[in-house]
Amino acid sequence: MANLFTRLLSRGADRQLREFQQTVDQINDLSDEFGDMSDDELRSMTGELRERYRNGETLDDLLPEAFATVREASERTLGMRHFDVQLIGGITLHKGMIAEMRTGEGKTLVSTLAGYLNAIPGDGVHIVTVNDYLAKRDSEWMGGIYEFLGMSVGLIQNGMRPDLKRPAYEADVTYGTNSEFGFDYLRDNMVTQADMRVQRGHHYAIVDEVDSILIDEARTPLIISGAGTKSASTYKDFARAVRGLTADVDYELDEAKHTIAATEVGLRKIERRVGIDDIYSDPSGQLVNHLQQALKAQYMFHRDQQYMVVDGEVKIVDEFTGRAMEGRRYSEGLHQAIEAKEGVYIREENQTLATITLQNYFRLYEKLAGMTGTAMTEDAEFREIYDLPVQVIPPNRPIIRVDHDDLVYQNVGAKFDAVADDVEERHENGQPCLVGTVSIESSERLSRILDKRGIAHEVLNAKHHEREAQIVAQAGREGAVTIATNMAGRGTDILLGGNPEELAREHLREQGYYAPEAEGEEPLEPSEEEYEAALDEAQGICAEEREHVIEVGGLCVLGTERHESRRIDNQLRGRSGRQGDPGETQFYLALDDDLMRLFGGDRMDRIAAMMSRYDMPEDVPIQAKMVTRAVEGAQRKVEEINFSMRKNVLDYDDVMNKQRQVIYEERNKILDGKDLVAHVIEVLADTVGRRVQEFCPEGADPEEDWDVTGLRKWMRELTGRDDVPEVHDDEDTARLIERFTDYVSTCYREKSERLSDEIMQALSAQVMLRVIDTRWMTYLQEMDYLKTGIGLRGFGQRDPLVEYKTEAYAAFTELVNTMYEDFLRTILRIELAPQVQAQMDASEDGGLRGARFSGPADVDGDQGSLPASRGAAGGRRGSEAAPATSKPKTYRKADDPDPYANVGRNDPCPCGSGKKFKNCHGRNR
Repeated sequence: MANLFTRLLSRGADRQLREFQQTVDQINDLSDEFGDMSDDELRSMTGELRERYRNGETLDDLLPEAFATVREASERTLGMRHFDVQLIGGITLHKGMIAEMRTGEGKTLVSTLAGYLNAIPGDGVHIVTVNDYLAKRDSEWMGGIYEFLGMSVGLIQNGMRPDLKRPAYEADVTYGTNSEFGFDYLRDNMVTQADMRVQRGHHYAIVDEVDSILIDEARTPLIISGAGTKSASTYKDFARAVRGLTADVDYELDEAKHTIAATEVGLRKIERRVGIDDIYSDPSGQLVNHLQQALKAQYMFHRDQQYMVVDGEVKIVDEFTGRAMEGRRYSEGLHQAIEAKEGVYIREENQTLATITLQNYFRLYEKLAGMTGTAMTEDAEFREIYDLPVQVIPPNRPIIRVDHDDLVYQNVGAKFDAVADDVEERHENGQPCLVGTVSIESSERLSRILDKRGIAHEVLNAKHHEREAQIVAQAGREGAVTIATNMAGRGTDILLGGNPEELAREHLREQGYYAPEAEGEEPLEPSEEEYEAALDEAQGICAEEREHVIEVGGLCVLGTERHESRRIDNQLRGRSGRQGDPGETQFYLALDDDLMRLFGGDRMDRIAAMMSRYDMPEDVPIQAKMVTRAVEGAQRKVEEINFSMRKNVLDYDDVMNKQRQVIYEERNKILDGKDLVAHVIEVLADTVGRRVQEFCPEGADPEEDWDVTGLRKWMRELTGRDDVPEVHDDEDTARLIERFTDYVSTCYREKSERLSDEIMQALSAQVMLRVIDTRWMTYLQEMDYLKTGIGLRGFGQRDPLVEYKTEAYAAFTELVNTMYEDFLRTILRIELAPQVQAQMDASEDGGLRGARFSGPADVDGDQGSLPASRGAAGGRRGSEAAPATSKPKTYRKADDPDPYANVGRNDPCPCGSGKKFKNCHGRNR
């Protein structure tokens, strides 16, 4: 049935390709006309196309001329002319689909076609890459085309200041990474002034390496976190308590499903070690979480596989790219548990301030497209989650690479010896070898073997990522041997014979260029003549080596293990045989590889039994179609499990997503000037009515069931006043609600009359933003704990997701109710500090931007200091720390003297906070 479905899909894809080819013919018909244009005439096409769009033509109508414009501009600026298959790729991207194009087919250039066309409306186009290096490279490289045609190009980088990001987002085309785009969205929904937002909507995005970003990274949500509770000693206690436990006695581990749980015996043992009678009696669920994370850290996460320790810091190794994930931390306390296990400094546990999954972030875009070399294996997931069909684009030249069947050895030791033998033989013949491994541990093991044999080689993994571009660029040189922990998203083509530009720079570096002569000086740059001479020499060397490499069979890719995902294996294979080059690929496997051991099933058992029956020597492999089918079956099994896990993350975040949209929409309305003063009366009536009903329920006996004392106490606390009305014996609930609503309205009106409308509006906005943020953060923390333990309800025959939805709905309803109540309590009790009141009276607009207030500490214990969304160092995997907000500045007119001009850094701050000036208003001076 699946095969029939695949055939039907491919038949539809072929029809789609024929339609796209007709459009390509129209573009080609325009080639001569656009080729005859002057630069100015070509540049003027942007204005003409925009005018036609404003007059009602669609982007589909403009496509042939827009693509012809970009193709001609590319040839004039970069010397690269789009192939017909690249035009097909561009059409695919414009249609909101995924273009699957093989490695080396020029996906980066393809993006300029759809990017330019979709930038014509002026709403902004986001080009999303996997890392900052590629974003910067592509924005400079492809930016030449856009700028030649009169469009602006922006670049978003990690750690960039908001005032630099704003113009980057205002540009027609903006380059950046998936995490930075997502974090900016979250940060925009934490700001306290409208002009602090940097993004301007989500019109159209092209995601490069779309499978890596939307599939591989989709299990990990983006999280902005701030300082939470200090519990380093608890992590250490649990790390010690779980050491030395016995598998299947003290704990049960399922490697395939990534689950671990203590048995009753193990639990008693751990409780004795940490001195706790019953870990599960903790009502907060935190001790259970500590236990779970300690077990995971000790028995499921291994050094130099899932993470590594560098300079006393635990860094996550991305299983899909082999890179260290800088600034990322595992969530839910797992990172701290690993730090405790490794005996390094334990950073503070963090509280979630804002979070979103990548799936839900990218579903914000009105139109989404992607490109990669490997997407068809995940076509069903792309369609289901993102409504993104995959279109396979034929290569520009036929593929002549030879893919050999897998070789299976009895154990890992024999496998690595065979790989080393193969590398040694090919190295002697001058054939370049790219060896793919799945972990740092494997790459370093193979490196040691090659060192013993005296074979020169380069190692590319998370520990040696700085020279990534140089290593990859020269992996096709004669006799080169490169060990890579993964080849996904490397962004650099492997050219047979080597890359002449990189070789020229290498020669110039040896002569002392590109490095500063002394610390603090600019790097020494070669003259244009010196660079041209070096490039000519390098081109000669690379051309000669290319001929030799082609003679011996091109680049040989050797895989030392099959990855859990077929896509990652295909990415490695795709490095060989680009643009019609010759090449070979060969995978070496062992029966005790993790994939084979955990997911191989009956077929692998039969293969192992057969090798044992015939007493085959360790160094003799099996090579058969049955083996390849067994491996692919195991991979499909893992892919199904991983899809299920990603879907599970999304299902839970979908519950939060609707609530997140409500909160963010309310924040944006406030930032954009919503009239809160008019809204207060409605909120006030709802809040008073709800609380009166709680204390004095309708239909209940006033003598027995009414809590009049509690009602009046709550009213005093809400208003900060002692003249709360008495409750009369003859009153019913409806009358009470009416009278108390009138009383609170009078309190609010009296407060409003003491201040101007402008001040009251600004004050209400700042208070409401603070209350929303504080309550939302608390809510996120509660949801984190709920999600951690909700799976246990499955043992009671209840669906955890249904239970989560029910409790999340109830909790969110409570959040909204308490949010408005907190707002009223703060707005009725807060008072302007005397110096601020004087400034308000003197100011022309009555603005409150950044003012300090005196009032109750109910909002977050900070005596009503507004605005602030607190940040702290730290973060989580898929997270980053919230930017620390500076101390609010007291409002001052532009022509007033600076009251802080002559204050010493260690003097008390004149604002009266009691802090040193450098830690208060002098922080940013």
